[in-house]
Amino acid sequence: MIHNARLRQIGQVTRGVVLFCLLLFITLPSAAQIVVEDDVQTDEDEITVTDQEGRSEVIEFPEAMTYDLDSLLNLYMAKTYLDANDCNMRDYNPVYSKEEYVERLSRIPTIMEMAYNEVVQKFIDRYSGRLRHSISYMLGASNFYMPIFEEALEAYHLPLELRYLPIVESALNPNAVSRVGATGLWQFMLTTGRQYGLQVNSLIDERRDPVKASYAAAQYLRDLYSVFGDWNLVLAAYNCGPGNINKAIHRANGVKDYWQIYPYLPKETRGYVPAFIAANYIMTYYSQHNICPMTTRLPLQTDTIMVNKAVHLEQVAAVVGIGIDQLRALNPMYRHDVIPGNTEPMPLRLPMAELTKFIDMEDSVYNYMADDLLTKRLEVEVKDDVPTYYHRSKRYYSKKRGARYGRRHASAHRRKWTSSRKRKSSTRRRRRR
Repeated sequence: MIHNARLRQIGQVTRGVVLFCLLLFITLPSAAQIVVEDDVQTDEDEITVTDQEGRSEVIEFPEAMTYDLDSLLNLYMAKTYLDANDCNMRDYNPVYSKEEYVERLSRIPTIMEMAYNEVVQKFIDRYSGRLRHSISYMLGASNFYMPIFEEALEAYHLPLELRYLPIVESALNPNAVSRVGATGLWQFMLTTGRQYGLQVNSLIDERRDPVKASYAAAQYLRDLYSVFGDWNLVLAAYNCGPGNINKAIHRANGVKDYWQIYPYLPKETRGYVPAFIAANYIMTYYSQHNICPMTTRLPLQTDTIMVNKAVHLEQVAAVVGIGIDQLRALNPMYRHDVIPGNTEPMPLRLPMAELTKFIDMEDSVYNYMADDLLTKRLEVEVKDDVPTYYHRSKRYYSKKRGARYGRRHASAHRRKWTSSRKRKSSTRRRRRR
């Protein structure tokens, strides 16, 4: 659980960064034994690897690697604070030798293993080739996200290279929802999010909150490491769950090595660690691949105020004078634009100038179109001044038929029983004669 005091302290230290974030919201037998098929495939979301014995394994790209760049650029923060770069690099992806990739990966200062093989190469090629413009977007957005991720990871003493995990998970899209319902930058499933203190109900989804979700993810990663003691296995478990990793280890005769158990993993998890290694590579060596970060402009300074009444974001927008899209981007956790402050005090984030205005006009905000925007009634009267007409239900008639049938059945049973007794009595009298 994240203590409020800690969150306030972190917010004070990294306010400028937090503000913007809230606006968005094996060993394989050996590398030589694996052959990766060419880019010409029938399914662009998969690659197939084949070993020397001709056995094929299908590896899925993580879902975030299939996102359309247009969907990322349509985010409020991208449209408002990110601009196309103006560098003079050619939009061309150079080709390097295997030895160059191996050497570059070895130079990244990490605790986690950044091993090279042909599967990792395939993911590097995808990031530096087809997804190079998405990487340009993520480099721009990372200027604001990464300090938040790093603060959370540092709080739980985790390797800082994990800050690139949301690139694999969500492509740094705070509104991402996977096909199985995982949500937010860190792609928490509903049950896991609640287990780590993220509130989710009809009105609130804290999985979309960059700060709270980052601390919850750090705690989850720490707990997974206490179970597996290997970061590659931790990453795999984060993707498909600890149960699937334990089953894969069992099928691999107890070997606790991601690259050895990968044939027993789900298709997407087989590509998860290679994608993570490739993400670390491309975020470090993007310039060697002629990728220019998008230009980032700092947002206005913001702050929060706690509200203790139910309020609709449109009430705030209209009275305070702020765009509803900006307000939604500042408060991504509110799923239907309603802040349920009457349940418990809830935070509302606003630009500094509008925050002061909200304080001065708070009563006006609560009263503005309240009946139209907050339609849930607290009390209702039953209209009982006119006669009530109704039809008896089918169940009523069914019971009546059953009762009549029951009486007829009982009456027939009594007649049959009486007739039987009379016959037996008559037979006994004849025998006595």
